[in-house]
Amino acid sequence: MADDIQQAIDGNDAAAHGATDQAAGAAKSTVDTLRQGAEQARNAFNDHVVEPAKRAGEALKESGQKIAEGSSALGSKLIDQAETNTSQAFAAMRAAASAKDLSEVMRIQGDYLREQGQRSMNQAREVSDLIMQFGRNAVAPLRGGQDGPQN
Repeated sequence: MADDIQQAIDGNDAAAHGATDQAAGAAKSTVDTLRQGAEQARNAFNDHVVEPAKRAGEALKESGQKIAEGSSALGSKLIDQAETNTSQAFAAMRAAASAKDLSEVMRIQGDYLREQGQRSMNQAREVSDLIMQFGRNAVAPLRGGQDGPQN
């Protein structure tokens, strides 16, 4: 009878070890599945959220740099134009001051006004072209580097 009890205990012990091993295997499999799911979720989050956000941030930074460059170029262009206009105005005043009679003063003044009108149109066109190019350059990084037709 003692042998029968020992065999029963050994059988129950083996069955318990088998059940424990089976439960541990199932738990390990579940943990591995959860770990794999978490890794896939992390990769999907990186691919669909983090990386696009990084690219958008880089594009905004590049766009900001283009805006700063464009603003500097536009400011320089406006200063150059103001300098030209002032120089031409003083040249016309010098010519008028050295005129021999009123008709020559009127001619000098008329020439100056005509030239200044043409100069103003050309300057407005230059500034407009510069602003349009500046805008294209500023939004190009936001469009993924795609730029419109060049002028």
